[in-house]
Amino acid sequence: MASRGINKVILVGNLGNDPETRYTQAGAAITNISIATSETWKDKQTGQPQERTEWHRVVFFNRLAEIAGEYLRKGSKVYVEGSLRTRKWQDKEGHDRYTTEIVGNEMQMLDSRGAGQGGGYQAPDNYGQSAPQAAPAAAPRAPAGGEPAAGSPAAGSSGGDFGNFDDDIPF
Repeated sequence: MASRGINKVILVGNLGNDPETRYTQAGAAITNISIATSETWKDKQTGQPQERTEWHRVVFFNRLAEIAGEYLRKGSKVYVEGSLRTRKWQDKEGHDRYTTEIVGNEMQMLDSRGAGQGGGYQAPDNYGQSAPQAAPAAAPRAPAGGEPAAGSPAAGSSGGDFGNFDDDIPF
């Protein structure tokens, strides 16, 4: 088990507005999105259904930021994995300000437009210093060490090992 702790966030929700993409002076893309997640329950006293919506700020960097900015739109359903990060800055009056956001390192478009085309992307561990790796919805997850699993599409194979499948599949 990790002795230093775990900082992992997984969200499935809908975008509250169109992505906002900007570029650093070095040309690196940064895209911010806002994701709404909702939970519903039945009030114990009244029996009436209740709902609470939570808004989450997510930031993507480099190639993943470009993909999010190009393909996501207000209302898009999306799966995001990342970690929490708190930033500090000073406002115009010199007061310290803080914000906590999710730094997304994996994104999967869940709407029919993206989901039907394997619309997932996993950011490289070094945030864009190597070639991006597509992460189709059915691909095995990479091990924690950051190296692709043997036999996964990211490992360079052109498909899965189908030698052990039964040929009597009816479709």
